[in-house]
Amino acid sequence: VQLQASGGGLVQPGGSLRLSCAVSGLISDYWHIGWFRQAPGKEREGVSVITKREGVTYADSVKGRFTISRDDAKSTVYLQMNNLKPEDTAVYYCGTRKGRLILSARLSAIQYDYWGQGTLVTVSS
Repeated sequence: VQLQASGGGLVQPGGSLRLSCAVSGLISDYWHIGWFRQAPGKEREGVSVITKREGVTYADSVKGRFTISRDDAKSTVYLQMNNLKPEDTAVYYCGTRKGRLILSARLSAIQYDYWGQGTLVTVSS
């Protein structure tokens, strides 16, 4: 399984970006695919996860601002980020894992086995 993240950049507070994660390899409907982020000096944290069977999960900090979606025909997962804030600044990674997770574990980065290379999002005026 390989993941390729793209779409990061510099944006002003209140702006928008859309991240893309191209996925290759065999992934079934039970795989969890999501976005995580890591700011300097901080641990990697879950932002949003999507599964075909169980829907979507969001971190409280991004609810109402970020939207995750998937296009299976293109094998791509997207993260639409609106109303960006300086605290959203981080390297964003897409990750995936085989098998289901209970809701409380879905945003836990240590549960994921495969990672893309990361794309930097900087929110600054």
